[in-house]
Amino acid sequence: MKKTDKQILDIAVPSIVSNITVPLLGLVDVAITGHLGAASYIGAIALGGMLFNIIYWIFGFIRMGTSGLTAQSLGRGDTENVIRMLARSIAIAFAIALALLVLQVPLRELGLLIMQPTEEVRLLTTTYYNICIWGAPATLGLFALTGWFIGMQNSRIPMVIAITQNVVNIMVSLVLVFGAGMRVEGVASGTLIAQWCGFLMGAFLCWRRYFGKKPITNVIQPLRYYLSPRSNTRHPSPITYKAFFSINRDIFLRTLCMVSVMMFFTSAGSWQGEVVLAVNTLLMQLYLLVSYIMDGFANAGEALSGKFYGAGDSDALRTTVRRIFFWGIITAAVFTVTYVTGGKPFLRLLTDEPSVVEASTSYVWWAYLVPFCSVAAFMWDGIFIGLTASRQMLQSMFVAAVTFFIVYFIATKYLGNHGLWLAFLCYMFVRGVVQTLLYPSIMKQKKRS
Repeated sequence: MKKTDKQILDIAVPSIVSNITVPLLGLVDVAITGHLGAASYIGAIALGGMLFNIIYWIFGFIRMGTSGLTAQSLGRGDTENVIRMLARSIAIAFAIALALLVLQVPLRELGLLIMQPTEEVRLLTTTYYNICIWGAPATLGLFALTGWFIGMQNSRIPMVIAITQNVVNIMVSLVLVFGAGMRVEGVASGTLIAQWCGFLMGAFLCWRRYFGKKPITNVIQPLRYYLSPRSNTRHPSPITYKAFFSINRDIFLRTLCMVSVMMFFTSAGSWQGEVVLAVNTLLMQLYLLVSYIMDGFANAGEALSGKFYGAGDSDALRTTVRRIFFWGIITAAVFTVTYVTGGKPFLRLLTDEPSVVEASTSYVWWAYLVPFCSVAAFMWDGIFIGLTASRQMLQSMFVAAVTFFIVYFIATKYLGNHGLWLAFLCYMFVRGVVQTLLYPSIMKQKKRS
């Protein structure tokens, strides 16, 4: 058990450090815009961020599928397919990014049409989007690299990348906003510059760590072999393009369900006015803070469960699942206490807008319930990714999404924005319940295969 805990923490702690920089960066962006004198700036960052979350979440299979398949190949000792996953994932990431750049205008207009912001927020959101969209190749490329690193049981490199990336983002945003007098443009430019710094750093560290001092010509030539879709190679690959997309098709559909919930959540807040939108944005930062901490242990779960499944070590897999949940519950308890004791003062640090501060005190107690309502969903997500149980991930997400919309349309008639938050917490809780019920059938299926 001590050995398992050490393996979990060796992966989880660096993942937590890197993950925590993501919501902290969001908090800094909100804090910067929250002191510019109008709720519309906060709303613009919320909607602009949500547009990119939607776009990138849809293609989250690039990271999740890469980590699970890489970990299983590593467990089997299949070095060739480990390298194949890296090459193919980056190639797919760049192809998708190119399509996003070509379709950037219709994607933007579709998102704004669905969320229906006020005219002022719409103009600011458009400015933010037009700048940040050029970071798509870097962001999706880093998805592929991060998934591959995690599959290789290496979360330290993603940690270094994330810290560097977010320090650059914060520094550039502060200089451009408060030094150069830029507003939303400054925040967006800081994000764009940091995205490219992160990807280039990831590519460099991958090269140095895993390919050593080989001349670049010795690596580029074999890439044609690893990228080839043909199966008549020296060592036929079980990870064909067809298999890769088959596994990740369900993750893609699962992500669409998740995106529909998150997008509707933000849109429902914007329909209630700029103040409610700003309040929900602030409270969502508390949810994101929990999610990225929990994801650290989920990353450990996907790396270790994939490795042990690939190696056929069922005892180590069962022990890993139990200890992952132990650490998840401890984390949920710590966050619950932290939010109860410091949630309201924390929100006041993010904005000095009087109307937003006053309204937030009526809703902050929903954040107290977030950790325990979501812990099972996060832990199972990591384990399911490692086992490449994509169909069951889709099933649990679909049931949870349906639950969200049913609760929303019933509860908001009587509770308003409180009904929206009730629906969201039910969505997270149901995900974990359904996954718990599905896990035994997954293990039976894996044993037969």
